[in-house]
Amino acid sequence: MTDDKILFETKFLQMKQAPSPSGNPWYYSHRPNINGVVVIVPIIDEEILFLETYRPPIAQEGFAQSCIELPAGLVGDMDKQETLIDAAKKELLEETGLRAESLKVCAQNCASSSGATSEIFAIVIAKIKDKTIDYEALTSDGGIIKERHYIPKKDVRAWLKKQQSLSKSVTAQTYAGLFFANL
Repeated sequence: MTDDKILFETKFLQMKQAPSPSGNPWYYSHRPNINGVVVIVPIIDEEILFLETYRPPIAQEGFAQSCIELPAGLVGDMDKQETLIDAAKKELLEETGLRAESLKVCAQNCASSSGATSEIFAIVIAKIKDKTIDYEALTSDGGIIKERHYIPKKDVRAWLKKQQSLSKSVTAQTYAGLFFANL
C-alpha cells in the first residue's frame, strides 16, 4: 500500500501505520518476508495430531503457559515461489517428523486477526498413513514444541474443552482447520 508507514522494523516483523476509513491512524503488524501461512490438519486413520507449544506472547501476558495448535508455518519465507502444498509438506515434516500421503488445500486467504495483523493463512488437510517419525522435529525461538497429542476424532471436542479448562490456549486456526476436517 502506498499510504502506510513503517513505525518499527526487525528482520521478520514490522509495526505499521495506515489510515483507517475515518482517516485516523490504524496500527498493525506485518511479516514482510512471507506470502502467508499454511495450517495443516494431520489426519492419521481416525486420529488428529495436535501440537502443544510454548508461545511467548500469550505466556508473557499471562493468558496461558502453553498453546494447543495444528502444525503450521510460513509460505515463501525461504523461496518466494513456494506453493502452499510445498510449504505444507515442509512444515509437516519439520514440526511433526511425519510425511503426508496426500494433501488438499481447503481454504485460502483466511485472516488471522484482521484488525491487528496483515497475516493470512490457508488450511491444508494432510492424510497420513504411517505414524513412524521420519525426521526429528525442529523447534524455533517462537514456538517450542512441548508435546504431540494424537486424539481420536470422536474425542477431539471434549479433549479441547479439557485443555482449555487446564488454562491452555487453543488457536483459532485449529478450530478453523477442524471445521474443514468435519469435526
